[in-house]
Amino acid sequence: MKLPARLVREFRRGFLDVPSLRRWHTNPVNVPKPGRRSFRLNSTMESVCEVEAAADKLAAEAGLNEDERFHVTMAVREAAVNAVLHGNEYDPTREIAVGLENTGKALVFTIADEGRGFSPEAVPDPLAPENLLRGTGRGIFLIRSLMDEVHFRQLHPGTELTLVKHLEAASENK
Repeated sequence: MKLPARLVREFRRGFLDVPSLRRWHTNPVNVPKPGRRSFRLNSTMESVCEVEAAADKLAAEAGLNEDERFHVTMAVREAAVNAVLHGNEYDPTREIAVGLENTGKALVFTIADEGRGFSPEAVPDPLAPENLLRGTGRGIFLIRSLMDEVHFRQLHPGTELTLVKHLEAASENK
């Protein structure tokens, strides 16, 4: 199993010793932990920050480098903002449901709202000339650009968004 570039850099700089590297190799964090972490949160921006922090922690535990962690957390944050703002319309009686899982081959994030639902195909192309100067409308585009897979599912009511970051692809980019 290839060591993450972050660990190699820390070893070369003297921040890690050989026993620490052996512990990582014999008990790598990118081996899936049993179960999936799921929780429900109120439709607030504070909840968005909690989701982002949980995604960053999972990405760090999986050994993603700093750039990949940033991509994952930005995509997950944008999905959570969309669920709170567009899906649930900041309605305090509605919640977002969040799931995070490291399968060993991929990090999988699900975020669901209780809103009316929407069609992702109906979202205007942010790269079209008439949309370039708009201040909004780039969230889905960013999410698709930063993650390896993005899936939408209509829940009636609500929309569930599943974001996938393959760990093999992430380690090849290090």
